[in-house]
Amino acid sequence: MQVAEDHTAPEVAQDLGAFLERRREQLAQRWADAALFRTVFTVSRDEAVEACKAVVDALAEVARTGRPDDVAAPGLRAVRDQLGRMAASRIRAGYTPARIADEVAGLREPAAALLRADFEDPAGEHAHACVLALTVLLGTLRLVVMETTVSAGEELIARQRQQLLEVATPVIEVWEGIVAVPLIGTLDSARSQVVMESLLEAIVDRRARYAVLDITGVPTVDTLVAHHLMKTVAAARLMGAECIVSGIRPAIAQTIVHLGIDLGSVVTRAGLADALAYALTQQGIVVSPRPDAGAGPR
Repeated sequence: MQVAEDHTAPEVAQDLGAFLERRREQLAQRWADAALFRTVFTVSRDEAVEACKAVVDALAEVARTGRPDDVAAPGLRAVRDQLGRMAASRIRAGYTPARIADEVAGLREPAAALLRADFEDPAGEHAHACVLALTVLLGTLRLVVMETTVSAGEELIARQRQQLLEVATPVIEVWEGIVAVPLIGTLDSARSQVVMESLLEAIVDRRARYAVLDITGVPTVDTLVAHHLMKTVAAARLMGAECIVSGIRPAIAQTIVHLGIDLGSVVTRAGLADALAYALTQQGIVVSPRPDAGAGPR
């Protein structure tokens, strides 16, 4: 076979494309039993067969161009979404990109066996050239699947990270008209944004007049954290709620003073209970001190 700068010889390209079209049904039937398709399309085998046919059609179109190594071939666009969904399904099932790539590589042998059977002389030069072009073509499919797999993995990680951020910053309705956000751990820009969005949504949904930001579980407060807190307080005020910051420990208070951060316009309380008592009092609810447990009846 004559090859010029990664281009497949026209005769080989046409023969490979014709083979894929002619053996479309047989290839789809064989591939439908492969792990890559069988474990994704579980509703019915017919569904897997149809998905395989779409992939074979795309490969046939790419083969006829004489550029079986073209990852960006227009013919592959039609199946990229499908391949992306398949990759995402395998990623969610716990499979690594390398394992998924091996599953794609497993499609080669059934296809190569069918292709060799089409030649009177399977060991001949032309048959060898066609099998080589098929190998390159399926290698390209493998690269496309790898791309979609990595992309699907990144999207899954991003969604999981967002979900973890939301779980780590719950908004609790502690009383009618009062919501609280107990913060635990380090505050960064991404988490601070989630805190602000969750708090503002809760203020609207629950018609809260007071919002408590409890930072008892925040290990350190630096300029960035204080800036985020101030932005959250300002946003809550714009929504018609007064924001109270509680849990400022002595060490954090000293840090804030040392940094020269002005929290003079922010209502602060030592703990969550004190902040709740303040919010209740502001609403005209009398908060009585808890009786001394050690005191006997009078």
